[in-house]
Amino acid sequence: MLVVEDDPSIREVTALGLRAAGFEVDTAADGVLALERWRASPPDLVLLDVMLPRLDGLEVCRAIRRESMVPIVMLTARSDTIDVVVGLESGADDYLRKPFEMPELVARVRAALRRHGHDGRAGAVGAVAAGAGASGPGDDFIRLGPLGIDPGGRTVERDGREIELTRTEFDLLVVLARRPGQVFTRELLLDRIWGYDYLGDSRLVDVAVGRLRAKVEADPGAPTLILTVRGAGYKAAREPAR
Repeated sequence: MLVVEDDPSIREVTALGLRAAGFEVDTAADGVLALERWRASPPDLVLLDVMLPRLDGLEVCRAIRRESMVPIVMLTARSDTIDVVVGLESGADDYLRKPFEMPELVARVRAALRRHGHDGRAGAVGAVAAGAGASGPGDDFIRLGPLGIDPGGRTVERDGREIELTRTEFDLLVVLARRPGQVFTRELLLDRIWGYDYLGDSRLVDVAVGRLRAKVEADPGAPTLILTVRGAGYKAAREPAR
């Protein structure tokens, strides 16, 4: 794991806590050094502060995403929703606000690793988190209005054109589309997609739904496929128009 944090005390305490939890940890104090170390020895996960010298965390995240789908968990001291949105849009899988408790950080890291095929322990590889939407090649094809969804091949088409979705966006679509009309609370989606419940921030779900709608809806401002159920959560339309 690569921990990128410019504050020496936070960097040291975080590295010590993660090592105590069984992870192998390398560190970097700025964005340029982070990319150099990531390319020299690709880690299983990047824990990335937003505010960094020389190259900020968002730019580091975008640079990594152009080359790899390694899980990225961003750390931020900011409280504005827009910063969360920008981080997720840059390719981060999750985010955590500072100051944080070490048990919560470890839980987030393990959940991110499970979603990407690791079992949450350093250096070990296993099955993805149960219920996270990952599917085998024998799974049935799903039709949601004009969308054709192949869970086994992890592809989505609309009007014969393939739509590029991230891992999280695809898993979210599959979970909803498998049960059209069923309302999924944000807490349930956090558990199904991200692998944790009470540790999560519901805005993570809202941002992911917004990103998914921007790619699959004809008019994201007036969605007909992925619907909001006010005060409850989200659902896939039962019989959306094609």
